Amino acid sequence: MLARVSLLVGLFLAPVAYADSCPQHFPAGVAPTSQDQVNILCSTDFAVGFSAKTREAAWSAEHLTRQQVMAAEKLKGRGKFVSDARLPSDEQIELDDYKRSGWSRGHLTPSGDMPTKETRQETFVLSNIVPQDTAMNAGVWAHIESVVRKTAEQDGEVWVLTGPAFHPRKGTIGKDRIPVPSSIWKVIYIPDRQIEAIIVCKNMRGVQCNAVDEASLQRVTGIDPFPGLRWETLHRSADFEKSLMWQE
Repeated sequence: MLARVSLLVGLFLAPVAYADSCPQHFPAGVAPTSQDQVNILCSTDFAVGFSAKTREAAWSAEHLTRQQVMAAEKLKGRGKFVSDARLPSDEQIELDDYKRSGWSRGHLTPSGDMPTKETRQETFVLSNIVPQDTAMNAGVWAHIESVVRKTAEQDGEVWVLTGPAFHPRKGTIGKDRIPVPSSIWKVIYIPDRQIEAIIVCKNMRGVQCNAVDEASLQRVTGIDPFPGLRWETLHRSADFEKSLMWQE
């Protein structure tokens, strides 16, 4: 069974690659920096910064364009969740880790952003997945992802970084002790309008999300999301931040 799963992943994914192999996924070609060391796993239309320490993604990055969104809107079907065969066996997340855990398998880079069956399947690899509250995943988080796609279609392109934040009291799931995020965040940069937005949502049912600044994100996560940008030249838009908020 493991051999079949590994073969399936191998059909879609290249070997482990580092930031200089996929600079197209980061503004100015510069990958996020973080306090914890990550291995950068390059996929066709996104990249994941994977932490061997937590056996989970620290972030997932994508450059989303109008053409990509238009193609994704026409694409039908879902992918299949599989372990990431690019990782050593002692770092891999397994499907069994989610069984009877009470948490859904939440995408960081969304499958709905992907323009082909092959790239959609890449997002279903478990290195791009974190434990997420089911209602949040289908509600507020789906809304935010939809607004980001609409923004890319309207403005031509956006850069996106998505990741988890942790509090020890949230605990872990599975025999591999995968940490459950206490919150999930998304950074959006719109080059055409020089707008940046950072949205943080608690990983729980009925949650409302908050817009924060870069300093707050770095203080909590230790991650500099877009080190290739001069943040002082960007501005926050109250209207855009409001559009990302979702009311039940």
